[in-house]
Amino acid sequence: MSVAGLKKQFHKATQKVSEKVGGAEGTKLDEDFLEMEKRVDATTRAVMDVMTKTTEYLQPNPATRAKMSMMSSMSKMRGGDKGPGYTQTEAVLAESMQKFGRELSEESSFGLALIDAGEAMRELAEVKDALDMEVKQNFIDPLQNLHDKDLKEIQHHLKKLQGRRLDFDYKKKRQGKVTEDELKQALEKFDDSKEIAEQSMFNLLESDNQRDFL
Repeated sequence: MSVAGLKKQFHKATQKVSEKVGGAEGTKLDEDFLEMEKRVDATTRAVMDVMTKTTEYLQPNPATRAKMSMMSSMSKMRGGDKGPGYTQTEAVLAESMQKFGRELSEESSFGLALIDAGEAMRELAEVKDALDMEVKQNFIDPLQNLHDKDLKEIQHHLKKLQGRRLDFDYKKKRQGKVTEDELKQALEKFDDSKEIAEQSMFNLLESDNQRDFL
């Protein structure tokens, strides 16, 4: 981290300490804003947990899931659209049944039964692959997009607002030691950040009913 970055972090830390030690209450945000912030936080946690649990449901094997995640990430880094698909347990069973069925040949009733059962397992694996793809495209991907764009943007605005609130409170407590212009600028920056954060949260919550999921 650069020296300037360290100074900035130290300044913010000093402001937080001043706010706690100084005894004076910091600038309060209105109830509507706090309620929206609470709902956005709940939305963020819900999106992350539901995405994780849905993936675990579709891909129960944790070792294979971890391997797939790594391979998918590598594929994206190389410019590919997607990584390899999940190997269904039915497909593994089908391969074993058909392999030994062919080895036993058509003269074996057991071999023929293995081939037939293996074909049924293979078809079931294809159905589950189609379900996985449907859920990913129409449910997981929209949630991921919501998390990576709208929710991350809101968190950025809220973090910026918090920094400007601390800066304004710090300067407000030092009236007489800072100029009126400095105090006015700090207030304007705080108000601007609050308006942007409020609008971004409002847009997210208002569009909630318009989102299409499975």
